[in-house]
Amino acid sequence: MTFDSPWLMLGLLLLPAAVAAYRHLLRRRAERAKSLAAQGLVAASAPARSGRRRFVAPALFLAALALLLVALARPQATVAEPRREGTVILAFDVSNSMTATDLAPTRLVAAQKAAHAFVDRQPSTVRIGVVAFSDNGLVTQQPTDNKADVLAAVDRLTAQGSTSLSHGIQSSLTAIAGKPVAINAPSEDGSPAPGSDIGYYSNAAVILLSDGEDTTTSDPEVAAQTAALAGVKIYPIGLGSPTGTTVKIDGYTLATTLNEPLLKQVASDTGGTYYAADDAASLTSIYSHIDLKWVAHPELIEVTGLFAAAAALLLLLGVGLSLHWYGRVI
Repeated sequence: MTFDSPWLMLGLLLLPAAVAAYRHLLRRRAERAKSLAAQGLVAASAPARSGRRRFVAPALFLAALALLLVALARPQATVAEPRREGTVILAFDVSNSMTATDLAPTRLVAAQKAAHAFVDRQPSTVRIGVVAFSDNGLVTQQPTDNKADVLAAVDRLTAQGSTSLSHGIQSSLTAIAGKPVAINAPSEDGSPAPGSDIGYYSNAAVILLSDGEDTTTSDPEVAAQTAALAGVKIYPIGLGSPTGTTVKIDGYTLATTLNEPLLKQVASDTGGTYYAADDAASLTSIYSHIDLKWVAHPELIEVTGLFAAAAALLLLLGVGLSLHWYGRVI
């Protein structure tokens, strides 16, 4: 424990003086009682009890005074304060299928609106990045605690191209690691591929917003395994309906369906959880369930109030006992 004004601790030197003053008061009270009794003005008092009870109230008053003097020095203590911290990457599928309207008004717009609610509720200790992926992946906002920058990056997203979940995961890992990350298939013996060891980031997560319709030749499960080796959990959010719908692209009408099995597999590979977003309301609710770990950090806080409260409690207790036993405070 430290003190902001340690020199005020010198006030504790007054405690011996307070004890001496109290003893002097008791002697004077006893002498006055004897004098009055000798004059016949009062009845002779019975000898004082030898029990320890008569010292209880004064001891409580003395302890309260000591705590108040310590409180004046503004004590500070190091306390483990729990808080959520880490890095979250919002990875948006911005392929043409995200213009489908089975999630009103469109899959992409619904995801953007829900992202606003998620970003707003995060503490400053959580850094958020934004990744956009279609044929390729792009880090549109490096992880930051500036919520305005994150929301601006989310609002700039537009739909185009096809879908590559692997590139979305790769770009997310690049944003987390702060360096380019390569995704390579495991060796024939099943051992991790060279270059897959990118470091360990257990307090980082990727929220993958996609309909799961991977239209490229890259394997998203390989990318998910690389994320798992890095300790990064992926929380896929399935946008759309399993029954599917159609979208118009360049005058052509194409069918698009939510691929839940693939998204569930990506979640399973990394220890994350898959969420299905059937509508905008459920999507916002899903965001509220994705939290990072709580980490205890030592914080130096002032505990003056605790000392003052303890002193007040002892003082009230001493007064109550003294009045109950003797009918007076001291």
